[in-house]
Amino acid sequence: MAEFTPYQRLVSTLKHREPDHIPFDLSSTKVTGIHRLAYENLLRHLGTQEKEIPIFDIKQQLALPSAALLERLKVDTRGIQPNAPSYWQLKIEDIDGYTAYTDEWGMTWRKPRDSGFYYDLCFHPLAAILSAQELQGYSWPDPVDEARFAGFKEKAEEFTAQGFPVVLSGLMAGLSEMCFWLRGFENFYLDLALRPALVEALLEKLLELKMAYWEKALAEVGEDILIVYEGDDLGVQKSTMISPDMYRRHIKPRQKRLFSFMKEKAQGEVFLFFHTCGSVYDVLPDLVELGIDVLNPVQVSAAKMDTGRLKKEFGDVLTFWGGIDTQRILPRGTADEVRDEVRRRIDDLAPGGGFVLNSVHNIQADVPPENIMAMWQTLQEYGTY
Repeated sequence: MAEFTPYQRLVSTLKHREPDHIPFDLSSTKVTGIHRLAYENLLRHLGTQEKEIPIFDIKQQLALPSAALLERLKVDTRGIQPNAPSYWQLKIEDIDGYTAYTDEWGMTWRKPRDSGFYYDLCFHPLAAILSAQELQGYSWPDPVDEARFAGFKEKAEEFTAQGFPVVLSGLMAGLSEMCFWLRGFENFYLDLALRPALVEALLEKLLELKMAYWEKALAEVGEDILIVYEGDDLGVQKSTMISPDMYRRHIKPRQKRLFSFMKEKAQGEVFLFFHTCGSVYDVLPDLVELGIDVLNPVQVSAAKMDTGRLKKEFGDVLTFWGGIDTQRILPRGTADEVRDEVRRRIDDLAPGGGFVLNSVHNIQADVPPENIMAMWQTLQEYGTY
């Protein structure tokens, strides 16, 4: 078989045809990336240095890999994320032993000054409200601030000219996830049971902001885009975050409107990449009905997320993007266990196309570089069709 370009490789696998080789992703999104500490360790392991390592997600501490590293690892994807708006600047402060910052939504994030891998959410700006009417007093971010889109068109054109498929990311976390963050987890769970009018109003506002962003973002990039990324963490380790019935009542109808809108506004054929952690088997038929094309991260350690079963039941309509366990195998397994894991997921998910190899969510800070390279090397050796 002739060698494919990265773009051809992705198109083939997304259309459930076998390309020359299983595609590999690293850092096209903020859920397929690598923690800065793991990245620094990987560079040392490879015997290379970089003068500066940009951080492209402050709260998750994700490194932005250099073009040289992406080329060395034969990464098939390139991503575009929205920039910060013109009216907000990151300001990190020292507060009682923590470094902390407040984002454009008014949410405060902090981590221990001398330890900790991530910034954790510690202030929910809408925690005190009790009615839908009170949302009117909140200062909502501007989803179409021009600064967000600076460089979109140029990056999309450059990556496309280089033969790479482009993944365009959304503005914020998912609809339900943003509700949990803005209200606080306890409050939003109570809202779902006791204050449905507030739930509906908050979801409608978030949907409005998302749609405004996507309309402008898709107009900016034109036809130089292949994949659009949205997400919403619907699952935890053993179940969905909320009951499937409650999901179908509140979240699903708005996802339907959002996903249809995104595909309608795209200027060419696009594939919808949907990120949702945890055990989401019980709502997968709903997500398929909504038109998602890609399921990420395929959290194999969660209940009901057996990759053989998923491929058998959904492999004709879903591309599985991820699949390499980050809870145990990558951080604490041996290199041989990593190789076995990669071969197992390839055996389960790769036949007929529809598989992009990546870690389950981001490569975490404690993943040894030897295991990262064992994952990559096994893909090179075992990932040819």
